[in-house]
Amino acid sequence: MSSVSEGVVQIGKLLVHIAENGHSFELDCDEYTLVEAVQRFLESASGIQLNDQLLLCLDMKLESQRPLSAYKLPSEDQEVFLFNKARIRSNSQRPAPEQAEIIEIQDPPSPSPSHSPHPLDDALDPALKALPSYERQFRYHYQRGHVIYNRTQVRYEACDRILRELKVQERALEIAGGNLDHYYRMILQNYMNFVKCYSQQHQSHSNLLVNFAKVIEKLRSCKLLPALQTSNRKCLLDFVKEENLQKLVEDCSSSHVQFENKVSEFKHEFGELKCKVENLFSSKAAFHIRELEATIKDHQRYLIEQKSIMQALSKDVNTVKKLVDDCLISQLSSSLRPHDAVSALGPMYDGHDKSYLPKMQACERAIFSLLDFCKNKKNEMNIFVHIYMQEIAYSQFTIKDVRYKFSVFTEALNRQNDQFEHLKVIRGIGPAYRACLAEVVRRKASMKLYMGMAGQLAEKLATKRDAEVRRREEFLKVHSSYIPRDILASMGLYDTPNQCDVNITPFDSNLLDIDISDLDRYAPECLVGLSSKNEKHGTSKGLYSMSNDGSQSTEFEENAVDSSEKYDSDDLVEGSELVEIAGTSKLEVENAKLKAELASAIALICSISPEYECESLDDSKVESLLKNAAEKTVEALHLKDEYGKHLQSMLKIKQMQCESYEKRIKELEQRLSDQYLQGNKTSVDGDTSNFALPTVKPDDSKSEISGDGEAHMPHVSTEAMDEVSCASSSLHVKLELSKQSKGFDENMTDSSGMLNPQLDSSMLEPHHDEGHPCDKEGKDGGMVLATSSMAMSMTQPLNALPSETAVEPGLDSKISADLVLELQSALAEKSELHSAIAEKSTQLDETETKLKTLMDEVAKLGRELENNRKLLDESQVS
Repeated sequence: MSSVSEGVVQIGKLLVHIAENGHSFELDCDEYTLVEAVQRFLESASGIQLNDQLLLCLDMKLESQRPLSAYKLPSEDQEVFLFNKARIRSNSQRPAPEQAEIIEIQDPPSPSPSHSPHPLDDALDPALKALPSYERQFRYHYQRGHVIYNRTQVRYEACDRILRELKVQERALEIAGGNLDHYYRMILQNYMNFVKCYSQQHQSHSNLLVNFAKVIEKLRSCKLLPALQTSNRKCLLDFVKEENLQKLVEDCSSSHVQFENKVSEFKHEFGELKCKVENLFSSKAAFHIRELEATIKDHQRYLIEQKSIMQALSKDVNTVKKLVDDCLISQLSSSLRPHDAVSALGPMYDGHDKSYLPKMQACERAIFSLLDFCKNKKNEMNIFVHIYMQEIAYSQFTIKDVRYKFSVFTEALNRQNDQFEHLKVIRGIGPAYRACLAEVVRRKASMKLYMGMAGQLAEKLATKRDAEVRRREEFLKVHSSYIPRDILASMGLYDTPNQCDVNITPFDSNLLDIDISDLDRYAPECLVGLSSKNEKHGTSKGLYSMSNDGSQSTEFEENAVDSSEKYDSDDLVEGSELVEIAGTSKLEVENAKLKAELASAIALICSISPEYECESLDDSKVESLLKNAAEKTVEALHLKDEYGKHLQSMLKIKQMQCESYEKRIKELEQRLSDQYLQGNKTSVDGDTSNFALPTVKPDDSKSEISGDGEAHMPHVSTEAMDEVSCASSSLHVKLELSKQSKGFDENMTDSSGMLNPQLDSSMLEPHHDEGHPCDKEGKDGGMVLATSSMAMSMTQPLNALPSETAVEPGLDSKISADLVLELQSALAEKSELHSAIAEKSTQLDETETKLKTLMDEVAKLGRELENNRKLLDESQVS
């Protein structure tokens, strides 16, 4: 086959195998050759009518009107199989015995002097006269051996051809079996889906029919709430017309039994088909082709043996011919006389007659027996292929018939499901009634929480308004002394925020006056359903859905009731948990939350469609649900541990920052104290006769700090020191210094609420070039002040320090102001860090509480599932 570029026709040889006998045909064609042309050729070559031909290439069927290129033919690695449809019919005859076309080769005629005269025939010496006779006999032996070898070779080639045909038939059976397996797998999958759907529906309908009387009695015994009762409706059974129920049940029961019988017949029919197909796939030929192939290869040694004998016979013929020729030309040596030659040829002749030729005949008989054995196997294979193809054709016909029945049974399945829909509605009245009452309870609890959140929101807004009003008043208090009031009024800075009123239009005013405790009295739990599987499914699914954190709605299957939604209390009371809202206590808030969650779970259980009671949860699904719950629990615990580690690391970082801030604050306090002492010392040295500090005017002692332009240091007038002590002890000085430092800290803490400085690098790392005073230096400073003859009792508050240092010579007021700002920033950051640490600790406690609640719910779920499983086992036994 040759395949070249575009515009050149792809030409090659197409190999076609006949499945029924293993014969093969090879024809020249191209990609544009129609399949019909190939079929015409095969009709003339094999005798199979065109209408009875079925051509398969792998799993593709060759259509008559399409070219070979549609199937990527001709190709060297693809072969086509021809199946005779006339042979696979049930009434077709079995194939005739195999007839091997072998050309018979006759033995050569016996040698005679009259047919081949020789000059030495007339010799006077008997020994010379015997030499031509030996030559003729040796030639005859060689010719006879050659004929035997040719016959043996022809029969061995016939055995090899039969082996090839058997292999072709074996591949044809694989192609036919693969085609059947393809359709059988599709029909088997459809059958399994149908049986699964039917089993679920059959069990559901059987439960409906068996428990219908009990359902009716429960609906009759369950009275409506007094507020819902009317003259025609006293109990739940009054929701339907009772007089039509008996006839409805009888019709459903009759249809249920009839359909069950039809399905049983269909199952039996498919069971026979399945058994036949599986036996067909497992059946093999009566013998193994590989064993036959090994036998044929083993018999090849007989041909090799015959070849070696032929070589020996040829050598003997040459020997006697040379002796005869030498005698004719009188060139016999003195050592070799005619009598000696004749005596040497005698044993050779006996070897031909008694050894060589009998061995060749024995080899021929062995190959003849092999050929007969191959013929028998080929006949068996032909019959096996014939029967096998008939069974495949019958199985395919049955598969088509079953496929057509699927549509009929599916339609009947849907029709019967519609017929039982009325019984399902009656069974669903009880769960729906209980779900409605639970929804009433849930809405009442939700309304209480909703109204409480509205009140809490109003309180939060009022608090924010008060803070804004105070801030505006403080701003005007600071700046009104500098800017005229009319200018401030023109700027609009005298306006105040309005009050915010949160009003909610009343809703759910028509809800029944019932509580969670009234559910079991007016709608007992037995109304939910008789099947513990349904209860188990609803309970587990409801609790499982509520255990997930978030506000996503639970998604149900196709028949789930739309009104059953997951209730997420976290979204409803977000920000109000454990907070007194709208005049209610924390206990009432928590109680309302629990009522809403319980009512939501009850409504969820009742709202799950009874359609799933048979298929919802078997033992494997229960184990799967428990496994999923355990996995989620493990995952939640792992997340809890990781979050705990994260909070611990954050707490450690914050503590390190706090320690750094405290160290920096101590350094700033020490530097400020040293500067203050140095300033006092300079003042005393400059004016020793003055025992009182100069009085400073109030207007001159104002010190404002405008980090953001909104905060300032309040003015404190200084007072002259009225007391001088020359004998003050160092302890008294130290106590006074500690009091001043403490007062300074408190003053800075108060003012830090109005400042919002940014954290710079100096708050994280102390400057390396600054001196770090120690306790010893502080003590020395105290001693210096105490031993000074002009020491003063520092009774003034430390908030007057900026004014004092401003008037003292040698004290840099700008540096002092910067130190104050830095100290205030550090204190503010420290306060924020303490708040963040407290908040993280609170979050960690809340996380641990939620995880503990989740574990309790999982344990409760396991107990309920175990109890429901026991109830199911008891109900099945009863």
